[in-house]
Amino acid sequence: MKRVVSISLGSATRNKKVHVTLLGEEFEIERIGTGGDMQKYKEMVAELDGKVDAFGVGGSDIYLYAGGKRYIFKEIMDLLAGAKQTPFVDGSGLKHTLERKTVTYLQENGIVDFRTKRVLLVSAVDRFGMAEALAGLAKSIVFGDLMFGLGVPIPVRSWSTVQTLAKIMLPVIVKLPFKWLYPTGDKQEKNTPAYGKYFAEADVIAGDFLFISRFMPEDLRGKIVFTNTTTAQDVVELTRRGVTTLITTTPVFEGRSFATNVMEAVLITLLGKRPEALTPDDYFRKLEELGWTPGIQQLNPVPAA
Repeated sequence: MKRVVSISLGSATRNKKVHVTLLGEEFEIERIGTGGDMQKYKEMVAELDGKVDAFGVGGSDIYLYAGGKRYIFKEIMDLLAGAKQTPFVDGSGLKHTLERKTVTYLQENGIVDFRTKRVLLVSAVDRFGMAEALAGLAKSIVFGDLMFGLGVPIPVRSWSTVQTLAKIMLPVIVKLPFKWLYPTGDKQEKNTPAYGKYFAEADVIAGDFLFISRFMPEDLRGKIVFTNTTTAQDVVELTRRGVTTLITTTPVFEGRSFATNVMEAVLITLLGKRPEALTPDDYFRKLEELGWTPGIQQLNPVPAA
């Protein structure tokens, strides 16, 4: 049996273990949260190194991209120092392939006509594939990087502006403590509504679910949420708030859509290669073999026109 473990800086309340068979290979897939404890994270990596087939790096990013250049969060990379044998991925390989493909799939199959939708993408810098695809299709789009990531109340409405800001700011951002930028530990459990105007205006709320859940308003009636990493409890809460449709880029296993880092770890295990040796085409081919489709859940009736 292959074993994939995602070690996350997030809360342990979102832990999950499943057993699935993929392309004839049995997998144990597990997500383990450290509650933001970085020392515990490092110790767990060292303890499991060589005992699992791949690590997913959860609750954080190692890499961010802009203008074809890769920027590395050294603080996060240092957590992986104990991974001498087991390969690790943070999901960025899938964010640039799977998430871009998902947008195209939804449009071409008539599931979501983005040309008629106003989109709020809570963060573009960690989802450049999704961001670029949505920017090319959506009726209008708001990128929430400054608001949700840095607390600066300025919406960005242009993809070219996102790219320019990213080139300027990412070299500095990756040197900041990660907890300043992204909810870790118990912060992942708190909902503090903010920037409600942009949620209210949007037809589609897209991007990282922990950003969405941290800032979303009480009333989400009629909205489409396009994300991943949702638990069964998250689905209950989104249903209660009135979300019409929940779309996840990764498959749902036993009520849980795992993060892209988990699914990327599964893919590199199936491909039998180190992540640095893989190309986007490798990911696409394996996804096609798996018969991948996005998870689509109707939570509430579509409002009458």
